[in-house]
Amino acid sequence: MPKYLFVTGGVMSGLGKGIITSSVAKLLQLSGVQVTCLKIDPYLNFDAGTMNPYTHGEVFVTDDGGETDMDLGNYERFLNRDLTRSNNITTGQIYKKVIDDERKGRFLGKSVQIIPHVTDEIKRRIRELAEKEKVDVLVVECGGTVGDIESLPFLEAFRQMRMEEGLSKTLFLHVSLAPELSVVGEMKTKPTQHSVQEMRRIGIQPDIIVIRGSRVLPAEAKEKISLFTSVPAESVISDPDVETIYQVPRLLDREGLLKPVHGQLRLRSRLAMRGWNKVADRFLDHDLTVRIAMVGKYANLADSYVSVNQALSHSAAVHGADVKISWIESEEIEKDESKLDLVDAYDGVVLPQGFGGRGVEGKIAAANRARVAQVPFLGLCYGFQLASVSFARHVLGLKSANTTEVDPETPHPVIDLLPEQREVTDLGGTMRLGGHDVHIEKPSRAFDIYGVDKIRERHRHRFELNQRYLKKFEENGMKYTAFSDNGRRAEIMELAGHPFYMGTQYHPEYISRPERPEPIYVAFLEACVKRARQTAREPEKLRTSSRRVTPG
Repeated sequence: MPKYLFVTGGVMSGLGKGIITSSVAKLLQLSGVQVTCLKIDPYLNFDAGTMNPYTHGEVFVTDDGGETDMDLGNYERFLNRDLTRSNNITTGQIYKKVIDDERKGRFLGKSVQIIPHVTDEIKRRIRELAEKEKVDVLVVECGGTVGDIESLPFLEAFRQMRMEEGLSKTLFLHVSLAPELSVVGEMKTKPTQHSVQEMRRIGIQPDIIVIRGSRVLPAEAKEKISLFTSVPAESVISDPDVETIYQVPRLLDREGLLKPVHGQLRLRSRLAMRGWNKVADRFLDHDLTVRIAMVGKYANLADSYVSVNQALSHSAAVHGADVKISWIESEEIEKDESKLDLVDAYDGVVLPQGFGGRGVEGKIAAANRARVAQVPFLGLCYGFQLASVSFARHVLGLKSANTTEVDPETPHPVIDLLPEQREVTDLGGTMRLGGHDVHIEKPSRAFDIYGVDKIRERHRHRFELNQRYLKKFEENGMKYTAFSDNGRRAEIMELAGHPFYMGTQYHPEYISRPERPEPIYVAFLEACVKRARQTAREPEKLRTSSRRVTPG
């Protein structure tokens, strides 16, 4: 019978509940326990698909086409396994199901209420996932913080499951913060006390408390939290800042987290950390820092591109390097073209995913500068499309080339709407989503990178390369060497005679894992590392050669 570990958060958002949830699940997995994770998002949106990444973080796409919360990306990276849309529940999904059932008369004329009808549907979805996945433990993370009005039905459902499943099949882990004021120099426990009081008010007593902080929680602070929350001191776990998120499982293990988890859930298993520690240590053992420029319109919020950031980190570690990412606002390039000179100073340029016309000209200019300055370049989804537009303008001489997403009247629609999208009116869940088989041609650089002629990658787009221009591209050195859907969709571009200039219509970052980095990222970082080492040896020569190249 499955058991349930519920993770809640207090004090403030952004504490890292997703990383703690992933780390707890990883420790259970390394103990031989069959485990998966479920993320509950209390917002009314049906899914994350229509949400602005600047306010909510990136949209993570599962292989079955689910547009989910970015924490599912953390779960997949830590557990090294694919999840599905069922691993993410929102208030919108719950309410829609309850209302649909009411319209069909399934409640037999009863007054439909939060308790029991909404909470029953929440519990049904939780149990359904645990049974479908055949797990020993389902780790359930509730988004937001305790006290948010949106999360109350979910917390009530958790409380009811404790009553129905029993103490040995349920465990509550609460994540809180011990802030430290520089004036006082003391980690404060009062916010945690108040957070736990709020949990008690709604009928939940935490079994374990994980305290986030800038440093290790002192013993006296642990004792104080234990006294005021009725949680044993050995179950008050310190989680200070670390150099890489992949150290967190080891940190929680050293703090003794598994002892109360195994004790309460009556799990008999032995932890085997050696393999994971070897992976985590790769992120600490480096002798070179590679500088990557990320050119986009959500540059001020790292969570907008969290999967890209992690994929770059995974691949840099393979090459014994650290990666430092600098975000460049593409709109700033449009305002001041001299900012393009910044591109020459980096070891690589990434043009990430995105939508819409804002900042597009800056992205197109950056793609061209990376081409002419011989800076390693990787375009992702929209970045792949805009790099194609850039090449059409500056090499093919099609000065008005564009994507019809930005200019529906362009005389050269190098990027055009997918045919099946022409009658689509709704925005949510209507793009080309999820995993598709991609067939790689050989000989090609793409085949050299992947070593196979068929891969499976995830997608999220409405527009594609217009293959009417394919021959002209290839005659001028831009090859499209991978296709999907029986050749209808171009998936990979590669430029001959360049250290590394490639783009993918798919999102390779979604399947990159610390234990299994995605190959095209590994190849991109290899080129970036080579440039970084060359720069270290001959900095002035490289800068001068970059300046001599004139865009166009």
